[in-house]
Amino acid sequence: MTVLKPIYNSFDEAVSGIQDGAVIMAGGFGLVGIPENLIQALVRSKVKNLTVISNNCGVDDWGLGLLLKNKQIKKMIGSYVGENKEFERQVLSGEIEVDLTPQGTLAEKIRAGGAGIPAFYTPAGVGTPRAEGREIRTFNGKEYMLEEALIADFSLVLAAKADRAGNLVYNKTARNFNPMIAAAGKVTIAEVEDITETGGINPENVHTPGIYVQALIQGKQEKRIERITLSTGT
Repeated sequence: MTVLKPIYNSFDEAVSGIQDGAVIMAGGFGLVGIPENLIQALVRSKVKNLTVISNNCGVDDWGLGLLLKNKQIKKMIGSYVGENKEFERQVLSGEIEVDLTPQGTLAEKIRAGGAGIPAFYTPAGVGTPRAEGREIRTFNGKEYMLEEALIADFSLVLAAKADRAGNLVYNKTARNFNPMIAAAGKVTIAEVEDITETGGINPENVHTPGIYVQALIQGKQEKRIERITLSTGT
């Protein structure tokens, strides 16, 4: 029996269950593949003391940077400070707690969380301040440190297409962190560009099975470009 997923009528309604102190995962890499409308709804909700897990924290005036600007994030777990000057300012002033994680390690921590694997060993970070206080073990003459998996109360992802059963298809590089984040949330809300009836997606093309998705909402994205570089010619 196919279970149809609820479809929210508004983005504000979609995030209404997110309370102060929640742990949020947000898909995207830079500004590519971010659930921009769900993030804006979180800004409007004024929910605070969030722990946010994402590759980076948007830019000063878009994406997760809007939550930073509103001082709604208490802790950020990511791999890149990037172009966000407000993020840099809050880090240096001690206004926000930050866990900067090697990008491959971050991806594996999220993937492991979605797979039900509580922890794993990695050589990344051994011999650096990140290894302080962590368990170190030697395998085949090489040192590895223990990293714990990550899960979230809510995962917010962006997909190009969904069916009513919650199966998702992502568009090219906008897939990035979205599939693993969708699997690692206790509640996953998918912002999608197009919703089709069940059976409207070839099973061979499904990137995230609907079992990982609890709700859908359809909307149009601006898809801003983080940085435009043009050739001046020769």
